[in-house]
Amino acid sequence: MSENLTENLTENPIDNLTGNPTENPTENLNEHLTENLNGHLTENLNGHLTEGSTEDLHGDSIGGLAGDFIENSASILNNNSVKVSTAGSIHSPINVNDQIRNSIGMEFVLIPSGEFDMGSPSREKRRKLWESPVHRVTIKKPFYMGRYPVTQEQWSKVVGINPSYFRGEKHPVEAVSWEEAQVFIRKLNALENNSEKNSVYRLPTEAEWEYVARAGTSTSSFFGDDESKLTEYAWFLKNSGLETHPVGLKKPNPWGLYDIYGNVGEWVQDEYHISYKGAPSDGRAWENPFSNVSVPVRIRRGGGWNGSAGCCRSAERLFAAQDRRLNSLGFRVVREL
Repeated sequence: MSENLTENLTENPIDNLTGNPTENPTENLNEHLTENLNGHLTENLNGHLTEGSTEDLHGDSIGGLAGDFIENSASILNNNSVKVSTAGSIHSPINVNDQIRNSIGMEFVLIPSGEFDMGSPSREKRRKLWESPVHRVTIKKPFYMGRYPVTQEQWSKVVGINPSYFRGEKHPVEAVSWEEAQVFIRKLNALENNSEKNSVYRLPTEAEWEYVARAGTSTSSFFGDDESKLTEYAWFLKNSGLETHPVGLKKPNPWGLYDIYGNVGEWVQDEYHISYKGAPSDGRAWENPFSNVSVPVRIRRGGGWNGSAGCCRSAERLFAAQDRRLNSLGFRVVREL
């Protein structure tokens, strides 16, 4: 109970950085997660969908729902795609040398094509209702994923003003909305001389994010199901000191990605849907062409410095209105081939 309370009290919207009072989380949910959101009835979820209270919706209460519910290097990986089975982890085809660096020092790791089971099975500890049903997803083309979340130094080089609450050049940028992340990406593409019709950088899709986070595993976390190991890989509620930390200080996942769990949560491209029913099976972003809410709600992944261990799982998914700024929420970037 005390862990969840601390988590709720520390994930504050950053509206107060611009002189506006902090929003009440429940009021925000009532405003954005209406009965019409994505055509689903969500009124019973109001007041329950914060990082803390989601801990209450674990596998015991929803166990029956799972059934219902990479120029040159690319060619090398075409015949070495990843296939994940329910047996657990597999040998990674990723070579740590398969990485590139752009003009502002952002590092990217080559991710192979492959397929995986997205979502959490009914037996997974701390699983949530909206992580169902488990479904097979095929990532048809390799791509590069940011090795770290976007840092404040990188943000400042592209955008200028640093909006972050916890300051430090090597710390992840936070207190940026999904919309502001899109501005960063547009400017980064322009800086790298990529035309609008040939954009290279973008946010990852939710499926791409989970695929990379899992790194060929099917356990709740890429290191297995033992939560006691999380301190080796993530800054979260237990060890963060209630603040962010420079990226890359913890161990990476098997594919060489750092801070996938904890430190800051990460925006992805997709809009929120109350379950995976009807989700794309090809890894593309799941968005509504005609949104029926004034401010679309977007998915955020990876937990954060204020998230419990349950929020630092590969399948864990939270969400926020795309104009929200949180001091526990940043993003990382995909670079297409």
